[in-house]
Amino acid sequence: MTADPGRTAEGTALRALRVLEAVSRPGGPHRLGRIASEAEIAKPSTHRILSSLAGAGYVVNDGAGAYAPGPRAYALSALFVAGKQGENDAVLRQFQSEVEQTVHVALRSGNYAIYVQKVDNDRPFQMASRVGGHIQLHCTAIGKVILANIPAEERASLLGGTGLPGRTANTITDPGALEAELEKVRADGYAVDDEENEETIRCLAAPLLDRSGQGIGGVSISTITFQTSIDQLLEFVPRLRETAGVLAPLYA
Repeated sequence: MTADPGRTAEGTALRALRVLEAVSRPGGPHRLGRIASEAEIAKPSTHRILSSLAGAGYVVNDGAGAYAPGPRAYALSALFVAGKQGENDAVLRQFQSEVEQTVHVALRSGNYAIYVQKVDNDRPFQMASRVGGHIQLHCTAIGKVILANIPAEERASLLGGTGLPGRTANTITDPGALEAELEKVRADGYAVDDEENEETIRCLAAPLLDRSGQGIGGVSISTITFQTSIDQLLEFVPRLRETAGVLAPLYA
């Protein structure tokens, strides 16, 4: 008789992680219904998992029925960043010194990606992005290299849940047009966000792939449109892809 994956120890742990990811989504604290929907787990089960996580300090209840990450979740995040920072920091800082632009590393978390590293340039105009900030996938360069390198069914499910909201006049909001864009990203090995997420911001990203070739994140160069042309940005593609290749094993 085959065990129900949801009732095995492994299944329970994965469900708890999905709930914790949903709690950590932008715009929190989140109520039970939204967390259950994001985690794709029934409300009664989600409530039991939240109670367990709250008891252990991984989530907190705001007293009005909404949940946010707790102190142990923040501590775990800090430990992860501290453990990776030394290995990755030198690679990313060397890359930034060569391109003289702001560079980011972001990793996928559910339906979004989270910035885990950022090295600013020394120009007057600074990016508003921050480590720990969430970004959408369909309208960012890092998001597009992630989407292009996950299975089609998973991508369809993800985008079905988030939709394709327009962030600027350049955001791709048509599913067919986005799929065509992602085919090009797979062929080229990089993606461009040409003012699709923020006006006056243009980004270039290469994927971070795990050992099976699945997209887990990306490394990007972010530029101001009136300072750096698209042609100038694309000159960085070979070095960007080389850097992504060095960084990927450190996260996979």
